[in-house]
Parts: sequence; structure tokens; C-alpha cells
Amino acid sequence: MGPVSVLYRCVVGNITSLYNNNREYAVLMWCCRIPGIMCYCMRRLCSLMVNAWRTTRWGYNLERPEDCETDTKADPKVHVQVSRSPKVGAEFRGESPSKRAAYDYQAAPQELPENKRQKFHKTDRESEEVAGELTEDDEDSEEDGEGFRVDTSDEFYCDYDSTWETYSRKRRSRGTRRPAHRNSKFSRFENAAKDMQNYRHDYPSLSKSRWNESHSDEHPNLMFYLGKRRCVPDDALIMDFHNNWHGDYNRLEHGHSYIQWLFPLQEPGMNYQARTLTKEEIWKFLNSKIALAYLLESYKLMLDFYGIELFNEQTGEVRRRMNWKDRFDNLNRHTHNNLRITRILKCLGTLGYAHYQAPLVRFFLKETIVHRELPSIKESVLSYFVFTVLDKKERRLLIKYAYSNYDRRDEFVWCPKKIQMKWSRESAPVQKTYL
Repeated sequence: MGPVSVLYRCVVGNITSLYNNNREYAVLMWCCRIPGIMCYCMRRLCSLMVNAWRTTRWGYNLERPEDCETDTKADPKVHVQVSRSPKVGAEFRGESPSKRAAYDYQAAPQELPENKRQKFHKTDRESEEVAGELTEDDEDSEEDGEGFRVDTSDEFYCDYDSTWETYSRKRRSRGTRRPAHRNSKFSRFENAAKDMQNYRHDYPSLSKSRWNESHSDEHPNLMFYLGKRRCVPDDALIMDFHNNWHGDYNRLEHGHSYIQWLFPLQEPGMNYQARTLTKEEIWKFLNSKIALAYLLESYKLMLDFYGIELFNEQTGEVRRRMNWKDRFDNLNRHTHNNLRITRILKCLGTLGYAHYQAPLVRFFLKETIVHRELPSIKESVLSYFVFTVLDKKERRLLIKYAYSNYDRRDEFVWCPKKIQMKWSRESAPVQKTYL
């Protein structure tokens, strides 16, 4: 409290003490409070104006068709969500997940546009390789740009879905929005798409101060994964979960506070005692082989709980476990696990295992749409799981796979009508050969 405020309060207190027994006391008190009320209102107005300016400025990133689905204006030390190029995947196919995850982080500046890569110091060889990759990306965008160009008047156009945007399309095409029918399914998808778009673009809508906040105990999530801190309120170390909770399905099902510690995010969860990830913490997590190895074990722990096993640690391929029927039945009955799986997929993309996202989502698409073993989670798979995948090309392939196997008697709202018609025309000759 400043000296001016203290002096003001002392004067007001002395004046009001003289009028305590008078009728004008209430009127005098209100007159004395008017300057304070006006000052408070002005501060609130200034705060709202500043927040509106920040939202307008950072919200612009949501409309940019960045292929890596991240905010490239962030500092290179904290730019963590990266889409791996095929060249990088081929080069490190034989390496361990932790090494590939660290390489993904180091390769983040290479995914930036030309005008933003100038501040990074690179050798001539690295610069040539990066230029070649960017040229290939631009060519790919030009090839499929016309096929994926969607107008805002499309019946199932979604403002928050950047899946069909390309580099060649710098600004969204303007058009009259078709009123069409707004069924409840598409409305739910739009709400989910907003959340998924916010995640894929590295949460640009949150205030800048949110990223710079510090806690009394630094990096609680990293310390937990290094075995130096117990989670709250379960009071367990990371090794306790892997050794004692594995296979304890009743404990995993009815406990609701551990998932935020096993799979931390930059957004809060149901456990108010858990901490959200910070940018610096993510950077240190990605450079810790111990933390990455323990995260992989946590992933296996939850896969086992859902009746799934990690078949290939290099590619992320998964398959059913022997007890899949019992676990699938539990997944159909307890749909709150949909939120857990969404969190797991987001965490994989944030903490170095983005290449594990698409295989797991494809597994769930196959089990829900093709085999129809998980009908209760089908809408969550299509509205949430698919759109957590950071790799835009993989995301398109997953949606195409879902559309090609979807029951035509039910409306498919997760893709613009134009794209659906394009895929239908492509598959028409194949269908005729089987008639």
C-alpha cells in the first residue's frame, strides 16, 4: 500500500470520527468512497482493454496455417511441440525413444519459416538441409492445396479446425457461411475442436504471465518423474506407480488424482493439488533421459489398464492384450476414461512422444468403427482423440480412414463436405470393381 493511500485513509478516518453521531455520516462516507470506486473502475477498464489487446494479438496465431501446429513466436528454448518430418524419422528409426525425443526438441528451429530461422546459428550443411525440407513442404502444399481448400460456406466447415489449411493458403477464403442444420453432433465437435486447436497451437489464448509464473518449489512434475518428489494426495513416488499399481485395475479405475501427475499438461485438471507444466519444465523434461524413460513406463501402465500393449517402442504400434475383452467392457462402462486418454495423447505430444499419437488413435478408430467393440467412446475418438495428433498429414490420414469405414447411415461431421465428396469420388472406381 502506497504512502498516498495511507494518508488518504488517515484523513478520511479523522473526518468521519467527527460525524459519527450525525445523520450526515452515511452521506459523507459515500462521498469519501467515490474517488476509490472511480479508481477501481478505471483500473478494471484498463485491465480489460489490455487483455482484449493480448487476445487479439495472440489469437491471430490460431488462424495461421502452421503445419507444425505450434506458436512459432515462442522462444526457441521453450518451443517444444514439433511435427517430425519423414527424413528425421528415417534417420533415427533405430534410436531409442528418449534420443529421438531430444532430437525432436533440438530440431524445432528447423521447422520454422525462413524469416524466423535467421536468428539460429547453423552450419551451411544444416541450412541447406533445412531449405530442402521447407521446399518439399511447400511443394506438397501446392499439390494438395486445391484438393483441401475449403470455403467457409461448407456445411461442415469448422472455424477451429486447421486440418485442411495449407501453406499456400495464407488467409482463409471468405464466403457466406451456410446456415445449414446445426445438429447436436456437429456442435459438440465444434466445442471439442476449439479445445484441440488451442492445444495444438501451444495454448496461445493464455496470458503471457501464465507462462512465466514460478512456484515456491520449482519443476514439481519433473521432480516427481526424477523420483525426488511424491505426488499429492496419493503420497506415492513414480516408482511406486510402476511397481505397485500395475495390474491393480480397481485402484486405477477409482482413483482420480494420479492421472494429472503421470501425464502433466500445460492446462489444469481435476486435481487442484497437481501443478501444470511450465515452458522451462518442459524443456528440462525433454532433455532428461530418466524422465522420458519413466514417462514411457507410465504410458505402458495405462495401456495395460485399457487392455492394450505397446508392440513396437520405435514406431508406437499397439495391439490388444490377452485380457482385452474385460478391459474393453470396463472402458465402455466408465466413459470418464475418455478424458484420461485425451490427456495421455496430449502429454505424449508435449513431452517427446508425438510419434506415438497416431498409432494409438488409429487403434481406437479400428476398434470403434471397424470392429465396433467400443461403441461408447466412438464420438470421443472422432472429436477429441483424432485432433490431438500434431502431425497434420497423419491427422488427415486418420480422418480419411474413419470416413472410409464409417457407417453411411450416420452423418459424418468431422470433415468438410467438400473433402468427403472428394474421397467418395476417389473410392467410387474401387467400389465398382467389387460389385
